[in-house]
Amino acid sequence: MKLKAKFNVVILAIFSVGLLVTGYLSFAILHANAQKDAVERATLVMEAATAMQTYTQAEVESLLSPHMGEKFLPQSVAAYAAIQALNRMGENFSDYSYRAAVLNPTNSRDKASDWETEVIEELRANPGAKDIIGVRPTIHGDSLYLARPLEITDNACLACHGDPAKAPKTLLTKYGSANGFGWKLNEIVGAQIVSVPLTGALQEARLAFVVFMGLLVVMFATFIIVLNAMLKGIVIRPATTMSEIADQVSKGDLEVPAFDVSGSDEMATLAGSFNRMRRSVERAMRMLDK
Repeated sequence: MKLKAKFNVVILAIFSVGLLVTGYLSFAILHANAQKDAVERATLVMEAATAMQTYTQAEVESLLSPHMGEKFLPQSVAAYAAIQALNRMGENFSDYSYRAAVLNPTNSRDKASDWETEVIEELRANPGAKDIIGVRPTIHGDSLYLARPLEITDNACLACHGDPAKAPKTLLTKYGSANGFGWKLNEIVGAQIVSVPLTGALQEARLAFVVFMGLLVVMFATFIIVLNAMLKGIVIRPATTMSEIADQVSKGDLEVPAFDVSGSDEMATLAGSFNRMRRSVERAMRMLDK
């Protein structure tokens, strides 16, 4: 195997290993960043929902309470404000959704679906968990969800969701007495669930990965071309020339031109030593011919 081929084999082996390691790490990092971005977006939506609920409790509920004896006003319910507002957002961003999913809701629209029920049961099994993050397939692609427990921490909630016999009549008139009752203090009855699209972020991560790896391959190809050109001009061509001169001198041809060398690198030093050796051989052969 020639010298250039040996160099190329070694460099190709090193590059292949480096490319595999770099590809694995970069893909993992880009994939993790895509999920991190989705989690941040979901958290932002969740905090917006929490802010709306806090606002409703602090400033709206007290204004509507005097009218609750005449008609039940869902606008007085903190979760209702968040659901309505974020559903409006969903009209423009269909891949985003907010749900206050409940196992036994008063309003049937808040009934937890099968997958939401699994999330709620997981929260009930781990009462110390603040958030649950997961990924599920949808018709629009993978979606990341962020779930927080809906826990009854205020006795005031039980006025509407405890014993149906003690619930406001206007509430019973609107929703009936079959659902949304029997809740208990400190019980996790449901979950706030925010879903945000993940497929787009993952596609961007894959595109960035392909571009990054493509640039690495182009850089390597350029490096190989430049290295081979330098290797041929600096090492292989001088070494080949010296070999040919040495071969002709060894056959008795003392008229071969001297190897012209310039510079101060290792090949120039080798060429200088070669020329001195050649002159010594020529003198010795001329002495033998006398």
